[in-house]
Amino acid sequence: MRILVINGPNLNMLGIREPDIYGKNTYKDLCDKIEKFAEENNVEVELYQSNYEGDIVTKIQQAYKVFDGLVINPGAYTHTSVAILDAVKAVGIRTCEVHISDVNTREPFRQISYISYAAEKSFIGLGFDGYTEAIKYLIGA
Repeated sequence: MRILVINGPNLNMLGIREPDIYGKNTYKDLCDKIEKFAEENNVEVELYQSNYEGDIVTKIQQAYKVFDGLVINPGAYTHTSVAILDAVKAVGIRTCEVHISDVNTREPFRQISYISYAAEKSFIGLGFDGYTEAIKYLIGA
């Protein structure tokens, strides 16, 4: 099984950005955790991070007929991007939404998730474990 993991804006700043919300672990720590879990479960993963909405849309479009699953944390684009939602709907790849923090207990604008309209399941507020739980879900483990 091939899974694409997409992270949106500022996730490359983990460990620096609001550590009281996102923790002190870095983006590299997150990538290492995902790659280790994937290897242990015989899953091929590709990790992708971009601060640019159009790049994320393009990456999703390029995933068509290449990947079996998508794990996406669109970051701030969760609350604003119909373009990312439309790209996910267009490619028809099984998708899970992930958020490190519990966005449902934060500012009201963070409680709006466009990507949730296309995601089969959301993993919210589980920290880095949300990613491994999403992969588990997609592989049926």
